[in-house]
Amino acid sequence: MAGLSTASPVETILDKENFTLEELLDEDEIIQECKALNGHLINFLREKNTVKQLIQYIVEEAPVDAEKQRTFKFPFIACEIFTCEVDIILKALVEDEELMDLLFSFLDPERPHGTLLAGYFSKVVVCLLLRKTTPLMNYIRAHPDIINRLIDLIGITSIMEVLIRLIGADEHIYANYVDSMQWLEDMNVLEMIVDKFSSSDCPEVHANAAETLCAITRYAPPGLASKISSPSFIGRLFRHALEESRPKSVLVNLLSVCISLLDPKRLTPGTYYMYTRQISHGSSGAASPETVQGMLESLGNLLKLLDISSEDHVLLTTYGKLQPPLGKHRLKIIEFISVLVAVSSEVAEKELIRLGTVKRIFELFFEYPYNNFLHHHVEQIAISCLESKNPQFVEHLLRDCNLIGRILEAEKDSTLAVNTSRPTVPAEGRSAPRIGNIGHLTRIANKLVQLGNSNSLIQTFLQENSDWVDWQTNVLLKRNAVENVFQWACGRPTALQDRTRDSDDDDYQDRDYDVAALANNLSQAFRYGIYSNDDIDEARGSLERDDEDVYFDDESAEVVISSLRLGDDQESGSLFTNSNWFAFEGERIVDEHSSGSTASSSPNTKDTKGHEGVGGADDEDLADTATSDPVQQIPTLDDDASSKFAAQKPPLPNGELELELEGQPDDGGPDKTVASPTYADAPADSSKTDGNKVLSARLEPNSY
Repeated sequence: MAGLSTASPVETILDKENFTLEELLDEDEIIQECKALNGHLINFLREKNTVKQLIQYIVEEAPVDAEKQRTFKFPFIACEIFTCEVDIILKALVEDEELMDLLFSFLDPERPHGTLLAGYFSKVVVCLLLRKTTPLMNYIRAHPDIINRLIDLIGITSIMEVLIRLIGADEHIYANYVDSMQWLEDMNVLEMIVDKFSSSDCPEVHANAAETLCAITRYAPPGLASKISSPSFIGRLFRHALEESRPKSVLVNLLSVCISLLDPKRLTPGTYYMYTRQISHGSSGAASPETVQGMLESLGNLLKLLDISSEDHVLLTTYGKLQPPLGKHRLKIIEFISVLVAVSSEVAEKELIRLGTVKRIFELFFEYPYNNFLHHHVEQIAISCLESKNPQFVEHLLRDCNLIGRILEAEKDSTLAVNTSRPTVPAEGRSAPRIGNIGHLTRIANKLVQLGNSNSLIQTFLQENSDWVDWQTNVLLKRNAVENVFQWACGRPTALQDRTRDSDDDDYQDRDYDVAALANNLSQAFRYGIYSNDDIDEARGSLERDDEDVYFDDESAEVVISSLRLGDDQESGSLFTNSNWFAFEGERIVDEHSSGSTASSSPNTKDTKGHEGVGGADDEDLADTATSDPVQQIPTLDDDASSKFAAQKPPLPNGELELELEGQPDDGGPDKTVASPTYADAPADSSKTDGNKVLSARLEPNSY
């Protein structure tokens, strides 16, 4: 009714003769009203003085003695007003150069750059970049020093995100505003970013600069993408990376850029992964031969860093000590080599053979038997070498690197050797532990056997080694049988042997589960305590709980789905259906009141009719009993639904089915029922066990 409607608090403030912006920002409903395009409010927020005051909250740090609202709430609300994307407010900002100067004054070197305000600044600029691209790019083009100041603050992640979007590493902007972005390709943006590796010792600066370059390799316009992959630019990267006086973070992060150049689809562990998308421009294919050649020129100097003889650093571990530890920079070099090998460049393979790169990496594999990161990359190198179309590369791995012999040697003596001259030394006074790379060696051995069936060169090396033939027969085959998880029983369904997926998540996505219905069933299940027959009092007490205590969302339902999975039979009426589980409970109570005695039998009895009799019209009766005394609302055979209960043959308490005696009418009396055949009498077919009968077994655990 119009007479009962009340004005919103925002309108109440706006109707006052004298009010301040702070009063509006302190009102909780201002964002909602802004999104609802409240005309009175929008007209006030579009005024220049108001927009100026909002920007000041975003770019100016609050005084030390300021209240919390000024420090936290007002800057947040000001940012949210802009990101509501009200066109008239954004237009008032972007078309006024004085206001734009105030906004980008946040980048001034003399200003403090807190991460909180930097995040708000970033959100406003990105919003303008997406909604007012051309005016914003025209302003930045007229003030090129903005790019320099953004690069100077690249160590702040929020500023890095602005820079990434600004220089064209954003599909939306580049695809729709090519003309506005073209001028950026003529600037020395890449060179200015790379120079941050030499002008700063901060690891955050190095990481964000590398992440920006990686984003350019994936999504930038062709001009920038071709420039960053040129041999001259790659040489510049390696000169910075191999400079001895620089921190190791320079080498690690610049190698991430090189890895991204070799494999643009490979994601780095940086922050900008959230913007990954289908690449529609830029470098989307394999690395060009010129790019690979530019990296090979510095490969020799890079491999010298794998030498550990000159280091004396010692790291104590639970199994002994490392002297020295492998180090993150060496691990990154090996990762770079694994990606380089995967490129399948014949020129690169010849250079790797000449430098003995693969042989040195396998030595590290055995010298550091507990570094699983190292083992993973070495396994990838071994597989890439074995799958190479270059026979010389395959022969180099098998003959010069003695891959087969090293595998057999490690299998023969699988404990950590007590040798103080080696990098990994076991702890004194304790027995030497088993080396930790046997699993990776097993996978490499299986790959050898697999490829040997189609590669005569590999097969020749395997057959010539009698020790290998004996080990494969007596050890490898038996180990594979033991480690084949699809053959494990462990009380799990035998249908697992037929699984072809690697993940339960894939299986869940393929199955047509009604998650909402399942969540509702689970909520009721745990609310009424049907899984805890031994705790009746506790189950009854659960009726008094609030709905929030038993609420299951979709994510929780997924977890329970994976734990309750009974098999992969797509046609079985399992727990993952829309049927109401509590029809079993209702019918069980009916049978207990209508039958004087029941025969005990196995819950695994199979009968299709029992399943078809579940649910249906009984759901309403069950719903009525959910909020009242269950005993008073129990339907009996004297009710109007008695004929339907009798026709549907409800299950007895232990899952048995009521059967009609031969030659006698079915009058529903207790003396006219017999237990259904036991499991021993029924055909054995464990793979098609009815999920409903399994549930009845849960209802009566003592029937076993």
